[in-house]
Amino acid sequence: VDAQIAACPTALFVDPLTGPITRTALQSLRGAAVAAEIPVLVTAGLGLATRENAYGADPAVLLKALAPRDSEQHPPRVLLIEPDNDIAGALTNALERRGMQVARAAGDADAVTLAYQTQPNLVVMDLVQVQRQRAGTVDWLRGNGLLNRTPLVVYTSSGIDRAELPRLRSGETTLFVAERSTSDDVQERIVDLLSKIGTN
Repeated sequence: VDAQIAACPTALFVDPLTGPITRTALQSLRGAAVAAEIPVLVTAGLGLATRENAYGADPAVLLKALAPRDSEQHPPRVLLIEPDNDIAGALTNALERRGMQVARAAGDADAVTLAYQTQPNLVVMDLVQVQRQRAGTVDWLRGNGLLNRTPLVVYTSSGIDRAELPRLRSGETTLFVAERSTSDDVQERIVDLLSKIGTN
């Protein structure tokens, strides 16, 4: 990050597809980006597996590494934007087990109201929920001077078998961080989101 400051980057884009990312690396990147007042965007995929066969990182571990906190007495506040109840429930449970407070919205438009109420330290959302043509959470964060210090994590869940999602509730299956989709639609959405983040 320090080496790129002179080029005035509009965002720090962390893509785990380029290689495994550790909690320490994420904390270091976030700290450097916040110090340089550069927005942070992290992309990932979500996978689903039986508890015995789950592999990859627990999403909550990596998200906690990205979530700054106001003080030691105040847990990080996460705004989760996810329409599916099963995925939202699994992510919420995992994040709360690791000491984070979660406010959940079903869509990007509804999330703006929650963002105003909770002043989140971290925003986590399904990529398809990002408002492409209308104002949404990213615009609210920028308008309130929070975009440069509130990391944004977007994930794709297109590879998940929807018929398996109810098993998350019983604990038979679990979520893990997987490679995100490389479909043209996903690529275009990420470019759109980067453009939205870079808008002055």
